Amino acid sequence: MAIHQISSINAESAQVAINGAMAKARQLGHAVSIAVADAGGHTKAMLRMDGASDATRSIAEDKAYTSASFGRPTHALWDFIKNDPPLANGFSSVPRVIVFGGGYPIIDEGKVIGAIGVSGGHYSDDMEVARAGLAAIGAPIG
Repeated sequence: MAIHQISSINAESAQVAINGAMAKARQLGHAVSIAVADAGGHTKAMLRMDGASDATRSIAEDKAYTSASFGRPTHALWDFIKNDPPLANGFSSVPRVIVFGGGYPIIDEGKVIGAIGVSGGHYSDDMEVARAGLAAIGAPIG
């Protein structure tokens, strides 16, 4: 029996992604929470910037969880379900699933190794901050 090993983002890269995202958030003038999850959607690293509300922490973690779980950006899930009432209703009842922008998978050699989630600004700003985190580690923007 072959055992499949799952690659996952390491702690050092997770921190680099958080630092890159935090720099962009500061540039935009937002206090946000930034979460990086491993390939299984479990929080690997987390930062709630000074001034960010506590609610942003769990939303950022859920965005990272969603992106890691589905292997796509959170805003892409909305595009997938928005015209399909059974899917839209079903997704809204699943705990931790977020369907607005701010979460992106972290992809290495074509495989999801984690995800980043950002919460604290308008979702379009959260997306920009998350993309800066991806850029900081040289990950493609999926």
